[in-house]
Amino acid sequence: MKKIALHWQILIGMILGVAFGWGMTNFEGGGDMVENWVKPFGNMFINSLKLIAVPLILGSLIKGVSDLKDISKLSKMGGRTIGIYLITTVIAVTIGLVLVNLIKPGSSITEETRMEMVDSYGGDAAKIKANADLQKESGPLQALEDLIPSNIFKAATDNGSMLQVIFFAIFFGIGMILIPEKTSTPVKNFFDGFNEVILKMIDLIMLAAPYGVFALLAALVVESPSLDLFKALGWYAITVIVGLALMIVVYNIIMYMYTKRSPKSFMENMAPAQLLAFSTSSSAATLPVTMERVTEHIGVEEEVASFVLPIGATINMDGTSLYQAVAAVFIAQAFGMDLSFATQLGIVATATLASIGSAAVPGAGMVMLVIVLAQAGIPEAGLALIFAVDRPLDMCRTIVNVTGDATVAMVVAKSVDKLGDPHVKEWNDDYKKK
Repeated sequence: MKKIALHWQILIGMILGVAFGWGMTNFEGGGDMVENWVKPFGNMFINSLKLIAVPLILGSLIKGVSDLKDISKLSKMGGRTIGIYLITTVIAVTIGLVLVNLIKPGSSITEETRMEMVDSYGGDAAKIKANADLQKESGPLQALEDLIPSNIFKAATDNGSMLQVIFFAIFFGIGMILIPEKTSTPVKNFFDGFNEVILKMIDLIMLAAPYGVFALLAALVVESPSLDLFKALGWYAITVIVGLALMIVVYNIIMYMYTKRSPKSFMENMAPAQLLAFSTSSSAATLPVTMERVTEHIGVEEEVASFVLPIGATINMDGTSLYQAVAAVFIAQAFGMDLSFATQLGIVATATLASIGSAAVPGAGMVMLVIVLAQAGIPEAGLALIFAVDRPLDMCRTIVNVTGDATVAMVVAKSVDKLGDPHVKEWNDDYKKK
């Protein structure tokens, strides 16, 4: 009997999770049962992915940088990676602004619905605003200052400090390139082996993926707010989802133009990572699977994937940027504000820069949205208007973030002649085993 492909297993788990969660809401105490006895398994699955996020970045980046053996290659690849990430982010924000101005979802929010949502989620909005205020009080070079950790071991204990870990890993890899090869070989062999162990751990964790997403989706259903609030925000959600779908199309066009690979094959190979991104709402948690799909199934060589993907999981938040643009204008429309063209251009710039500072964890985009709202002069209290549907939209925009990372990895790999045929690699691996 042929084994069911991983992405189908995950999809089945998601469907069954939604059905189970919906069924339990019809029983008294069913929601508590899911919270206490099902959701913990979903949390354990996410925690297991987060567990190896920092080791994966350390191992893969150090290995990737040291494999280059040339500083000029590193600067060439780094420049292209960041440049493409910035371009796709601007495209995403622009798509979001065009759609929200055409559809005008904010006009469907009545005063009664607006007040109901502010009452329901005002407390959450206040907490988000307080966190954002701390970031806004920082100096103009604070982000650059925070890039360099004073203690790498402390930074490695916090998944929110991924940029600091990436800085250390790149710096460490550069140090390995600059010392004699004879001296660096033992260190390189250690990190090569370390990276292989982490990749094998990913394979083991993914065996539990269908069960993990089942638990996560069941918990999401029983925790969801009332249906009336979803109806009130339907047009807003549709606007964001259409924008995210268009961004996926943009990625496929870019990928086809530069690599001549089949978009259908690309999407099929990325399906497990996309479904996991949807379930976890975290680019960082999905990174191990993204790395595995891009190298083993798409053909990007490890030295490129191990450099491009960790950086992308941290700074490339196209889905988040698109959502921030739509949300900002939506809130303005709900409050009857008419944003000028100059103000919306400011949103493009701020959302692009804010996406770089967003942590690759669930809900981080909401904190950065406050900065976008403040720049445009939109009341931060309007955050309460979008809390009801933020979680499912967060799941959708993480799919875009992960797909964007894979697309850029393919383009960069092609540009440096490091995009191979995954089928040839599979044949060689099988031959070696024989």
